[in-house]
Amino acid sequence: MAKISEKKYREVILYLAEKLGGEIKGKKKLAKLLYFVDFDFFEKFQKSLTGDVYKALPMGPFPVTMERVLTDMVKEEKITIKLEKVRADYNPTEIYRAKKKMERNFSKEEQQILDRVVLKYGNLSGKQLEDLTHAEAPYIGTAPNQEIAYELTYYRGTNIDEDA
Repeated sequence: MAKISEKKYREVILYLAEKLGGEIKGKKKLAKLLYFVDFDFFEKFQKSLTGDVYKALPMGPFPVTMERVLTDMVKEEKITIKLEKVRADYNPTEIYRAKKKMERNFSKEEQQILDRVVLKYGNLSGKQLEDLTHAEAPYIGTAPNQEIAYELTYYRGTNIDEDA
């Protein structure tokens, strides 16, 4: 697996937040958007964009480094994390708000995948994204709590070039 590029990781999170109106509502949603960024990028270019490892947790694929990167971003004042009560019958939701404009250091290929993920998945809820990932080969083909092999992305049946 590629080494994690924390700078790229931060840029991806800021880019997603920027494109989704300045914020991402929910840890689950952010985790799943990162999954789609990394696995779509791997499917097309045979490498991950962030370099993170994903575990098959009960609510779907989860990037193991995400929470540490978010903590660092808060310390660097790049994002804020607020708990908001979205619905009375739900636990408070973590809202990730971008505080700083990101540097745009994405290649054409990276930009293509990021824009595809925003367009295809950005308007979905965390629960909808969870359901989608639960139906995909990488999650189905991995034992609970184990690392998801990026190579399983080739069994998802997506067409990265046309499937936007």
